[in-house]
Amino acid sequence: MFKKGEYIIHGHNGICQVDAVTHLDMQGTDSKKLYYVLIPLSAVDSRVYSPVDNQKITVRKALTEKEALKLVDEIPDIEQLWVPQDKVREGQYKEAVRSCDCRQWVRIIKALYLRQQERLAQGKKITVMDEKYFHIAEDNLYAELALALGKEKGDMKDFLISRFDEIQPV
Repeated sequence: MFKKGEYIIHGHNGICQVDAVTHLDMQGTDSKKLYYVLIPLSAVDSRVYSPVDNQKITVRKALTEKEALKLVDEIPDIEQLWVPQDKVREGQYKEAVRSCDCRQWVRIIKALYLRQQERLAQGKKITVMDEKYFHIAEDNLYAELALALGKEKGDMKDFLISRFDEIQPV
């Protein structure tokens, strides 16, 4: 069970801070059941109420600084998530996003960045679906890394590029 003040990743709500673990006194809820009261970092004025024993939504603790730096160092070795068939690709991307797994987000970003470069070389634009999942994966990854590393989310792309430049052979 997570504790008040902890940062967690909560399904499509992204990074949330645990505001309370409590029983809810609301119509339609089981008063004996424990709930997390979560504050999404993307919408600090809202609250998410999630049963502690929820099996339908992926919930995990946010990365620590050490875990985030390890992930960043592993990014060059993480394989892209490439699926050649359009109809199958969206399902794979959806599943990867829902997993709340940073490595899966990296796999999407790598695959779609390379796909975008190929399409641009052919004089084509990136597809709407590809753009959608690229931005979802990028937003999720950058938000979590920024929190763990104490940086601004908007600075993460430049941080990653500079980090990769440091480890590239000369």
